[in-house]
Amino acid sequence: MTQTQTHLYLVRHGEAVVNVEPIMGGMRGDRGLTPRGVAQAESLRDRLAETGEIAADILISSTLPRARQTAEIIAPALNLPVLLDDEVQEIGVGEADGMHHEEAWAKYGNPDFVNDPFHPIAPSGESWAQFMLRVSSALHRIIHQHKGKTIVLVCHGGVIDGSFAYFLHIHTRLPMRLEFYPHNTSLTHWETYSYSGQKFWRLSRYNDVAHLGHVGVHESARWSNVDAKPSGTDHH
Repeated sequence: MTQTQTHLYLVRHGEAVVNVEPIMGGMRGDRGLTPRGVAQAESLRDRLAETGEIAADILISSTLPRARQTAEIIAPALNLPVLLDDEVQEIGVGEADGMHHEEAWAKYGNPDFVNDPFHPIAPSGESWAQFMLRVSSALHRIIHQHKGKTIVLVCHGGVIDGSFAYFLHIHTRLPMRLEFYPHNTSLTHWETYSYSGQKFWRLSRYNDVAHLGHVGVHESARWSNVDAKPSGTDHH
Protein backbone atom coordinates (compact mmCIF):
# COMPACT_ATOMS: atom_id res chain seq x y z
CA MET A 1 0.00 0.00 0.00
CA THR A 2 1.34 3.42 -0.98
CA GLN A 3 1.72 5.74 1.99
CA THR A 4 0.42 9.27 1.66
CA GLN A 5 3.14 11.88 1.64
CA THR A 6 3.18 14.96 3.82
CA HIS A 7 4.29 18.15 2.11
CA LEU A 8 5.28 21.30 3.96
CA TYR A 9 5.77 24.49 1.97
CA LEU A 10 7.34 27.37 3.89
CA VAL A 11 6.76 30.83 2.42
CA ARG A 12 8.70 33.78 3.75
CA HIS A 13 6.59 36.94 3.93
CA GLY A 14 7.04 39.73 1.40
CA GLU A 15 9.36 42.64 2.01
CA ALA A 16 8.15 44.41 5.15
CA VAL A 17 8.41 47.93 6.49
CA VAL A 18 10.38 46.58 9.44
CA ASN A 19 12.94 45.10 7.02
CA VAL A 20 13.54 48.41 5.28
CA GLU A 21 13.68 50.91 8.14
CA PRO A 22 14.92 48.66 10.03
CA ILE A 23 12.62 48.26 13.03
CA MET A 24 12.32 45.52 15.63
CA GLY A 25 9.21 43.91 14.27
CA GLY A 26 7.05 42.42 16.96
CA MET A 27 3.29 42.88 16.99
CA ARG A 28 3.63 46.55 17.87
CA GLY A 29 6.43 47.45 15.46
CA ASP A 30 5.21 45.47 12.45
CA ARG A 31 3.44 47.78 9.97
CA GLY A 32 2.95 45.19 7.25
CA LEU A 33 4.38 45.00 3.76
CA THR A 34 6.05 47.66 1.66
CA PRO A 35 4.63 48.28 -1.84
CA ARG A 36 7.40 46.03 -3.18
CA GLY A 37 6.44 43.38 -0.61
CA VAL A 38 2.85 43.51 -1.84
CA ALA A 39 4.06 43.14 -5.43
CA GLN A 40 6.19 40.14 -4.42
CA ALA A 41 3.23 38.44 -2.75
CA GLU A 42 0.98 39.19 -5.73
CA SER A 43 3.59 37.71 -8.05
CA LEU A 44 3.69 34.52 -5.97
CA ARG A 45 -0.12 34.41 -5.97
CA ASP A 46 -0.21 34.72 -9.75
CA ARG A 47 2.41 32.01 -10.13
CA LEU A 48 0.51 29.59 -7.90
CA ALA A 49 -2.78 30.33 -9.66
CA GLU A 50 -1.26 29.80 -13.10
CA THR A 51 0.77 26.66 -12.39
CA GLY A 52 -1.38 24.92 -9.80
CA GLU A 53 1.90 23.49 -8.50
CA ILE A 54 0.77 23.39 -4.88
CA ALA A 55 -2.46 21.49 -4.24
CA ALA A 56 -2.67 22.68 -0.67
CA ASP A 57 -5.01 21.28 1.97
CA ILE A 58 -4.31 23.91 4.60
CA LEU A 59 -2.90 27.45 4.73
CA ILE A 60 -1.39 28.59 8.02
CA SER A 61 0.15 31.97 8.78
CA SER A 62 2.11 33.64 11.51
CA THR A 63 -0.02 36.23 13.27
CA LEU A 64 2.50 39.02 12.67
CA PRO A 65 1.03 41.52 10.16
CA ARG A 66 3.73 41.09 7.49
CA ALA A 67 3.10 37.34 7.30
CA ARG A 68 -0.66 37.60 7.65
CA GLN A 69 -0.86 40.16 4.83
CA THR A 70 1.24 37.90 2.60
CA ALA A 71 -0.98 34.91 3.37
CA GLU A 72 -4.13 36.87 2.63
CA ILE A 73 -2.74 37.90 -0.76
CA ILE A 74 -1.84 34.36 -1.85
CA ALA A 75 -4.92 32.68 -0.32
CA PRO A 76 -7.15 33.08 -3.43
CA ALA A 77 -4.65 31.10 -5.51
CA LEU A 78 -4.92 28.21 -3.07
CA ASN A 79 -8.67 28.61 -2.51
CA LEU A 80 -8.18 28.26 1.24
CA PRO A 81 -8.90 30.34 4.34
CA VAL A 82 -5.95 31.61 6.37
CA LEU A 83 -5.51 29.90 9.75
CA LEU A 84 -3.46 31.97 12.19
CA ASP A 85 -0.83 30.50 14.50
CA ASP A 86 1.10 32.53 17.09
CA GLU A 87 3.77 29.84 17.42
CA VAL A 88 5.27 30.46 13.98
CA GLN A 89 6.06 34.13 14.61
CA GLU A 90 9.62 35.42 14.21
CA ILE A 91 11.87 35.49 17.28
CA GLY A 92 10.23 37.45 20.10
CA VAL A 93 11.85 40.85 20.57
CA GLY A 94 10.11 41.70 23.85
CA GLU A 95 10.51 45.27 25.08
CA ALA A 96 12.55 46.16 21.98
CA ASP A 97 9.40 45.87 19.84
CA GLY A 98 9.03 48.95 17.66
CA MET A 99 12.53 50.31 18.30
CA HIS A 100 15.02 51.04 15.53
CA HIS A 101 17.80 48.47 15.62
CA GLU A 102 20.40 51.00 16.68
CA GLU A 103 18.18 52.14 19.56
CA ALA A 104 17.58 48.56 20.68
CA TRP A 105 21.27 47.62 20.54
CA ALA A 106 22.23 50.75 22.47
CA LYS A 107 19.75 49.91 25.22
CA TYR A 108 19.93 46.10 25.36
CA GLY A 109 23.15 45.18 23.56
CA ASN A 110 23.66 43.55 20.18
CA PRO A 111 22.42 39.92 20.25
CA ASP A 112 25.22 37.40 20.06
CA PHE A 113 23.45 34.20 19.04
CA VAL A 114 26.71 32.32 18.39
CA ASN A 115 28.44 32.92 21.70
CA ASP A 116 25.43 33.55 23.93
CA PRO A 117 22.40 31.70 22.50
CA PHE A 118 20.61 31.75 25.87
CA HIS A 119 20.51 35.54 26.24
CA PRO A 120 17.19 37.14 25.22
CA ILE A 121 17.16 39.96 22.70
CA ALA A 122 15.47 42.19 25.28
CA PRO A 123 13.48 41.78 28.50
CA SER A 124 10.40 39.60 27.88
CA GLY A 125 11.91 38.60 24.52
CA GLU A 126 13.34 35.26 23.40
CA SER A 127 16.84 33.91 23.18
CA TRP A 128 17.94 31.97 20.12
CA ALA A 129 17.62 28.71 22.05
CA GLN A 130 14.07 29.51 23.17
CA PHE A 131 13.11 30.52 19.65
CA MET A 132 14.44 27.33 18.07
CA LEU A 133 12.61 25.21 20.65
CA ARG A 134 9.36 27.06 19.94
CA VAL A 135 9.74 26.69 16.18
CA SER A 136 10.64 23.01 16.40
CA SER A 137 7.68 22.35 18.69
CA ALA A 138 5.33 24.22 16.33
CA LEU A 139 6.55 22.39 13.23
CA HIS A 140 6.29 19.04 15.02
CA ARG A 141 2.70 19.83 16.02
CA ILE A 142 1.68 21.06 12.57
CA ILE A 143 3.09 18.17 10.54
CA HIS A 144 1.62 15.58 12.89
CA GLN A 145 -1.74 17.29 13.11
CA HIS A 146 -1.92 17.41 9.30
CA LYS A 147 -0.11 14.18 8.49
CA GLY A 148 -0.56 13.12 4.87
CA LYS A 149 -1.65 16.62 3.84
CA THR A 150 -0.07 19.43 1.87
CA ILE A 151 0.55 22.37 4.18
CA VAL A 152 1.47 25.91 3.22
CA LEU A 153 2.96 27.89 6.10
CA VAL A 154 3.55 31.63 5.65
CA CYS A 155 6.20 32.61 8.16
CA HIS A 156 9.59 34.24 8.65
CA GLY A 157 13.25 33.71 7.83
CA GLY A 158 14.02 32.53 11.34
CA VAL A 159 11.27 29.94 11.17
CA ILE A 160 12.70 28.63 7.91
CA ASP A 161 16.10 28.45 9.62
CA GLY A 162 14.40 26.49 12.39
CA SER A 163 13.00 23.99 9.90
CA PHE A 164 16.56 22.95 9.03
CA ALA A 165 17.37 22.50 12.71
CA TYR A 166 14.22 20.43 13.19
CA PHE A 167 14.28 18.20 10.10
CA LEU A 168 18.04 17.67 10.07
CA HIS A 169 18.14 16.95 13.83
CA ILE A 170 20.58 19.76 14.49
CA HIS A 171 21.02 20.72 18.13
CA THR A 172 18.42 23.47 18.53
CA ARG A 173 20.14 25.11 21.50
CA LEU A 174 23.04 26.36 19.39
CA PRO A 175 22.94 28.41 16.17
CA MET A 176 24.07 26.67 13.01
CA ARG A 177 27.54 27.44 11.68
CA LEU A 178 26.17 28.05 8.19
CA GLU A 179 23.80 30.85 7.33
CA PHE A 180 20.49 30.49 5.53
CA TYR A 181 18.95 33.63 4.14
CA PRO A 182 15.64 32.95 2.36
CA HIS A 183 14.41 35.76 0.15
CA ASN A 184 11.05 37.42 0.60
CA THR A 185 8.16 35.25 -0.71
CA SER A 186 10.57 32.39 -1.44
CA LEU A 187 9.32 28.81 -1.35
CA THR A 188 10.99 26.09 0.72
CA HIS A 189 9.55 22.60 0.31
CA TRP A 190 9.99 19.67 2.71
CA GLU A 191 8.34 16.33 1.95
CA THR A 192 8.23 12.82 3.33
CA TYR A 193 9.37 9.81 1.37
CA SER A 194 9.64 6.11 2.16
CA TYR A 195 12.73 3.97 1.82
CA SER A 196 13.20 0.38 3.02
CA GLY A 197 10.01 0.57 5.00
CA GLN A 198 10.99 3.77 6.80
CA LYS A 199 9.75 7.31 6.29
CA PHE A 200 12.17 10.21 6.01
CA TRP A 201 11.98 13.94 5.36
CA ARG A 202 13.83 15.45 2.43
CA LEU A 203 14.35 18.97 1.17
CA SER A 204 12.90 19.23 -2.34
CA ARG A 205 13.20 22.97 -2.85
CA TYR A 206 14.85 25.91 -1.11
CA ASN A 207 14.68 29.69 -1.69
CA ASP A 208 12.67 29.32 -4.91
CA VAL A 209 11.93 32.84 -6.20
CA ALA A 210 11.23 32.06 -9.86
CA HIS A 211 8.14 34.31 -9.65
CA LEU A 212 10.20 37.42 -8.81
CA GLY A 213 11.79 37.92 -12.22
CA HIS A 214 9.91 41.14 -12.97
CA VAL A 215 9.73 42.32 -9.35
CA GLY A 216 13.35 41.69 -8.47
CA VAL A 217 15.01 40.05 -5.49
CA HIS A 218 16.17 42.52 -2.85
CA GLU A 219 18.05 41.81 0.35
CA SER A 220 16.17 42.98 3.44
CA ALA A 221 17.97 45.07 6.03
CA ARG A 222 20.20 42.95 8.23
CA TRP A 223 21.48 43.54 11.72
CA SER A 224 24.98 43.63 10.21
CA ASN A 225 24.00 46.79 8.33
CA VAL A 226 23.49 48.54 11.65
CA ASP A 227 26.45 47.36 13.68
CA ALA A 228 30.01 47.43 12.35
CA LYS A 229 30.82 44.30 14.34
CA PRO A 230 27.66 42.19 14.09
CA SER A 231 27.02 39.18 16.24
CA GLY A 232 23.56 38.35 14.96
CA THR A 233 21.65 38.35 11.70
CA ASP A 234 18.22 39.82 11.04
CA HIS A 235 15.86 37.45 9.28
CA HIS A 236 12.68 39.25 10.29
